[in-house]
Amino acid sequence: MEIALEEAREAARRGEVPVGAVIVKSGEVISRAGNRTREKNDPTAHAEIEAIRMACREVGDERLIDADLYVTLEPCTLCAAAISFARIRRLYFGAADPKGGAVDSGVRFFSQPTCHHAPEVYSGFSETEAADLLKSFFRDRRG
Repeated sequence: MEIALEEAREAARRGEVPVGAVIVKSGEVISRAGNRTREKNDPTAHAEIEAIRMACREVGDERLIDADLYVTLEPCTLCAAAISFARIRRLYFGAADPKGGAVDSGVRFFSQPTCHHAPEVYSGFSETEAADLLKSFFRDRRG
């Protein structure tokens, strides 16, 4: 999770919402990313999506079976769907997102009957630090 937090801090330095993600397979980091929606003018360039795209290129497959995703914020519906379609084994996330999250909050994507694959989910990892990064970022932007 420390690498995901590093990616979140880098995203904040770029003016992006500070969310970072890391994918690990067979004990090795195969991708790491932070949000890049503003930089790329792409509403889908969330940290999780960027990390999934990189990891799929790395393994040469659209499926990331036996891979684990670490992300600093509870994934939204877009990211939860990508996690499911990529067949990620385990999801570890830091801060809950009561407004935009879709795992433990909101639509609870992985609990829906239309969800094809649900990873094991573990929440609360480095939760305080991840939440503090987000709070600080938005407090600074509000000035």
